[in-house]
Amino acid sequence: MRLLLKVSMKAVIPAAGLGTRFLPATKAQPKEMLPLVDKPTIQFVVEEAIASGIHDILIITGRGKRAIEDHFDKSIELESYLKNKGDIKLLNQIRNLSDLANIFYVRQKDQKGLGDAIYCARNHIGDEPFAVLLGDTIVESKVPCTKQMTNLYNKYKSSIIAVEEVPKERIKLYGIIKGKKIRDSLYKIEDLVEKPDPDKAPSNLGIIGRYILTPEIFDTLKKTKRGKGGEIQLTDALRILQKKQSMYAYEFKGKRYDIGDKFDYLRATVEFALERKDLGLKFREYLRGIL
Repeated sequence: MRLLLKVSMKAVIPAAGLGTRFLPATKAQPKEMLPLVDKPTIQFVVEEAIASGIHDILIITGRGKRAIEDHFDKSIELESYLKNKGDIKLLNQIRNLSDLANIFYVRQKDQKGLGDAIYCARNHIGDEPFAVLLGDTIVESKVPCTKQMTNLYNKYKSSIIAVEEVPKERIKLYGIIKGKKIRDSLYKIEDLVEKPDPDKAPSNLGIIGRYILTPEIFDTLKKTKRGKGGEIQLTDALRILQKKQSMYAYEFKGKRYDIGDKFDYLRATVEFALERKDLGLKFREYLRGIL
């Protein structure tokens, strides 16, 4: 039996995808760097991990993703310019970026899918449970989504997968779980299927990009064959692992935005802008005017 965690677990943020759904905008920049107003998507994800008590973060990158590393690195020239300009508020924001957490990077050399990206983290994670937060998915919630899930892990000592109900026409875009409800918002997983036909799907509960995983996932991923799209699917590995150890699906409390989807990106931009104290009122008046 696993002991109750005494130290913070580590987090893995896969951010190696090509971002083809957002071409041509993502031809020369990572989709994870697409901003919501003035903050890159991946910064929201990193901040969620930190707010969940995680300060050791591994970002899985790939070719053309250097902008992510630069964003969280120090910028001596920019800091000097802002200091000389006397813009102390903005200077502190920029300085804080490099001090948010201990952020490490490893490159996924070949685009072989999410499962392979997670497998790239094996040496950094070691033999401990860890969190996974997809780099293009934002969850807005009072209690950070990952914190909700680590609390559940500390009770059940098993992998926890965040899910939400998805419309029937979008089921084919998600990993879908079959589960037995054991309490409000929590299911014991009986099966998982990657991007099933909506008419054959075991439920409408889709996996949305937040996980707490046990380290046994690495040995399972090593043996997992390519699946949908010719890629190594994390869902396929979880399906294998579920037969060996208990696994739970959790309907998290919060609102999710898939920044890789153009409509969701626009929705997030509008909603986040309306929440801003410096922009919300003026932007709301503008929207009323055009509507």
